[in-house]
Amino acid sequence: MDAPKHVSVLLQECIDNLKIKPDGIYLDGTLGLGGHSYEIASRLTTGRLVCVDRDETAIARAGRRLAPFAGRVTLVHGNFADAAAILDSLGIDGADGMLFDLGVSSPQLDEASRGFSYRQDAPLDMRMDGSAQLTAYEVVNTWSAEKLNRILWDYGEERYARRITAGIVNAREKAPIASTMALVEIIKAALPAAALREKQHPAKRSFQAIRIAVNDELGAIAAMMESAPDKLKPGGRLCVISFHSLEDRIVKAGIAARENGCTCPREAPVCTCGFVRTLRSVSRKPILPGEEERERNPRARSAKLRVAERV
Repeated sequence: MDAPKHVSVLLQECIDNLKIKPDGIYLDGTLGLGGHSYEIASRLTTGRLVCVDRDETAIARAGRRLAPFAGRVTLVHGNFADAAAILDSLGIDGADGMLFDLGVSSPQLDEASRGFSYRQDAPLDMRMDGSAQLTAYEVVNTWSAEKLNRILWDYGEERYARRITAGIVNAREKAPIASTMALVEIIKAALPAAALREKQHPAKRSFQAIRIAVNDELGAIAAMMESAPDKLKPGGRLCVISFHSLEDRIVKAGIAARENGCTCPREAPVCTCGFVRTLRSVSRKPILPGEEERERNPRARSAKLRVAERV
């Protein structure tokens, strides 16, 4: 199967900020279709690149793309939340750079059978890792109204969360909600006319919320920010691309905790809380795509790149 058309977000900005050394060790924790990995691997000579993805289909496709660099690339089926443990399992003590692109990959969005799309009919699935147990079907059909409302409100930032939750609960009492389009119709029916006229698809926020819940995406980001930076060598770079405020908030807080985590009073002459600074923000504000990239790739419009360096 040929790889779908794919444009890597903030590609040059990532490569520039990783400051790749030909003999360095790097980790791409969200391999996807391998666009970022290809550019990293092409700059290595005696170095090594570890590529991680929870989607086995992505690993197979990207593996073909990265075949010219097979001697310097290691492919791992796993969760980026476990990046530090994965490096340990490979006997790697420290990395010179790590990249995490937190967006959903193009095939996951575009291939109807994956169940991520609110524009094409498919079974309710949304698993990034096909071997995982939890699916969107289970979330929609078995989670309590309270839990559904919470994820729609918190993860989707959906202001009509209660109305949508009520619509889902009423519908599933009659018959299981089995497909993406069935869910879309329920969401549409729950929304007021004004919401249906908005430019954004009426099901976008709800689908985002359910996808995040199915894959525990926010938990994975928090776990990654907690442990992965410890595997960076001094001077090593951490690059994280996020696509919505929930993700960016966790990344920003994770960097800040390692950069400014001292809890001593400002007037204290010396630190006594035991805080040790381990990261330094390379830029205070996130790096955003330029106008040309936003025009060329609409999916890049909401992207934010945060870069930190191990100290």
